[in-house]
Amino acid sequence: MQTIQFKLSEEMASRLAERAKERGLSAEAFVQMITEEVLNRTGDEFSQAVDYVLSKNTDLYQRLAQ
Repeated sequence: MQTIQFKLSEEMASRLAERAKERGLSAEAFVQMITEEVLNRTGDEFSQAVDYVLSKNTDLYQRLAQ
């Protein structure tokens, strides 16, 4: 298994932890579940999901890339 690390703003980390807790999961398990769900989507669904996430968080991703 491979480990991937990335940075989140305090707000996003808090929201992630809250959503995970609502489902009775750790933040790590929640991210893994979401990742699996997105990667298992078929072509159009996956592309739409990626486009949505990228467009919604463009500024954040640009700041993180610096």
